[in-house]
Amino acid sequence: MATESETKQGPFSRWASSAIQDPEKAYRAMFYVATVFFLFTTLFPFYWLLVLALTPQDAIANFGFPPVPNGFNPGAFVEVFQRVPFHLFVFNSFVLGVATTAVVLVLASLAGYVFGRLDFPGRGPLMLLILAVSYFPPAAFIIPLFRLFTGNVSLLGVSSPELFNTPFAMILPFSALFMPLSIFILATFYGQIPDGLEDAARVEGTTRLGALFRVIMPLSAPGVATAGVLTFISVYNEFFFSFLMTTGEADRWAPLVWGILSYQGQYSELYNLMAAASIVGVLPVAIIVVVAQEKIVSGLTAGALKE
Repeated sequence: MATESETKQGPFSRWASSAIQDPEKAYRAMFYVATVFFLFTTLFPFYWLLVLALTPQDAIANFGFPPVPNGFNPGAFVEVFQRVPFHLFVFNSFVLGVATTAVVLVLASLAGYVFGRLDFPGRGPLMLLILAVSYFPPAAFIIPLFRLFTGNVSLLGVSSPELFNTPFAMILPFSALFMPLSIFILATFYGQIPDGLEDAARVEGTTRLGALFRVIMPLSAPGVATAGVLTFISVYNEFFFSFLMTTGEADRWAPLVWGILSYQGQYSELYNLMAAASIVGVLPVAIIVVVAQEKIVSGLTAGALKE
């Protein structure tokens, strides 16, 4: 039975008093608040995009907030491929992501093996220096890279290759920017593999490189998958270097975001097509995340622990 002092308290004060006596109540409330906030911030943009994509272009002028369907035009998801070769933009982003991921995994595996399994002077400071590179703003590299990839840098009378409007102008900086995090992830995993397994492989006649690719990498599959998926998603969504290293045509390796922006003209902007293209473009990444979510979660959690 509530006391006289409790009846004078407001609902929030009574709940706070009961939460102090029962901390589990406060934890459950924090969990529900965090869950609702996470779902709202992640799912609401997709809901807004879907409503915008299904709304006819001539009805978007009266679009208000919160967004509600104002018509039904599923033909926008077909028209995005008829206006521009949107499938080529998606293909370009996919190829850039796969190629960069392959380069990053091969080189980061070698570096991760060195940092994770070999002991040498300066290993810690050198790892910190590599990680610091990932925090450099991409704008700091754009002018020298643009001059380098457009053939304006000469060394001993030899000019740099003309890579503008080619995939190499994007794969090279992507690999440099996204490799430090992969090295850190793989070094953490490789360092947890018992030395006896590698020694047994070497007794059987394999080299260090063979032990890396035949024993250590398969045993570190969650870490390799985590590094690969994170790299692919980052490259697939990247636009800064892609915007400056291409002229925006689909047949010149312009990525996905270039395709979405191609629906805006000088006098009109087709917001429903841009929204439909955004939904279509995010589907490959969503499928990859759904398929690899178990590996990603296990990789991130295992990489956070040191046994």
